[in-house]
Amino acid sequence: MASKATRIRPRGSDHSTTPADRAEHQQKLLVLALVPFIMVLGNSMLVPILPKMMGVMHLSLFQVGLVITVFSIPAGIIIPVAGAVSDQIGRKAIMVPALIVYGLGGLGAGAAAWIAPHPYGWILASRLIQGIGAGGTYQLAMTVAGDMFQGQSRAGALGKLEAANGLGKVISPITGSLLALIVWFAPFFAYGLLSFPIAWLVWLKVKEPRDNLARQGFGTYWRGLKTTLSQKAGSISLVFLAGALVLFILFGVLSYLVDILEKTFGYHELARGLLIAIPVMASAAASYLSGTVLQRRLAQWSKPIVSGGLLLIALAMVAEPFFAVTSAVLALTILVFQGIGTGSVLPSINTMVTSATTAKERGVVTSLYGSVRFFGVALGPPMFSLAMRHRFTVFWAAAGLALLTSGLVWFFLNQGQMLPQSPTDPP
Repeated sequence: MASKATRIRPRGSDHSTTPADRAEHQQKLLVLALVPFIMVLGNSMLVPILPKMMGVMHLSLFQVGLVITVFSIPAGIIIPVAGAVSDQIGRKAIMVPALIVYGLGGLGAGAAAWIAPHPYGWILASRLIQGIGAGGTYQLAMTVAGDMFQGQSRAGALGKLEAANGLGKVISPITGSLLALIVWFAPFFAYGLLSFPIAWLVWLKVKEPRDNLARQGFGTYWRGLKTTLSQKAGSISLVFLAGALVLFILFGVLSYLVDILEKTFGYHELARGLLIAIPVMASAAASYLSGTVLQRRLAQWSKPIVSGGLLLIALAMVAEPFFAVTSAVLALTILVFQGIGTGSVLPSINTMVTSATTAKERGVVTSLYGSVRFFGVALGPPMFSLAMRHRFTVFWAAAGLALLTSGLVWFFLNQGQMLPQSPTDPP
């Protein structure tokens, strides 16, 4: 009789399973895609209302940027811990409580803004709690997808998760703007209303393969992990750097742009949300297409896509400061190319990260990658707030970092070391 692990984690490509098995996999992937979708709301839904928050609470651009940062830093710290524990006790046992904590943090921020006469400090505290919850979510969803899908089909699955993350980035600024028309803190309440049903769906639908658990003492587990990381340290460091950098630039530029759209061009909340959604939509579409291409040409295209996407981002950052304060249309057009670069890079990196280790170590490695992504998101808004006075310096420094990373990836990334050598995972 076929075991549950066999049904959930097929050997070889997905084509070796029955149509019923493949349909079951796609159902689970759809539920998993809801996790990155709601996680991206944690920051993106607030971006278009940052100027409103500045006015209501009398904050500087740096202070309001901390609303993003204080969410992302604890998430970055918690993520590797959640990943290591998930390798021992299971992914779902971490994801479901984390989604609940995430929702409670959002409700706390909304309640503080509604009740407290000076809510800024309470909002930061609630966002910190929300960030702790976020630390056990998206990266573990990626890990489960890596467990479920093998070989080149993994790239397609991870491309869909990144596209769901991108779709959340598209919808969230519009949703945040619409909710803010009711009252500026309404977006905070949306987190609880969405995260609790998603937690229930994950608990009900996702049946993870139990044979992927480490089932060993932490000493043995960490020694094996240390060996794996030391053997692939250079390539793993490069993909971590690339993932953090593209999100650092994306969220930094978006936070800067939303302030410019209000102060320089006079756009209101909804218009800002719609305009910001344009480059983010380009990123989501590129993620989906990149995952589709990689599903067919994983070994040949992973490194060129990452290097080329970073180069495209660098070119966009060189051109952007010329038009950021003179033409909203041209500024957004350039950011579309940045979005395409970002969306192209992430599925390739995600696939390499989830394929670099065995299933028993995948949770912690994927989560370490998630940490650096969150730190990139956290640092972007406060660093790009300097662009208000030093526009060319900030944008061209970002361009230089993207160009340097593109070159490092091209010359030094060993994609063969990072990608699976056969359709199945190593034992």
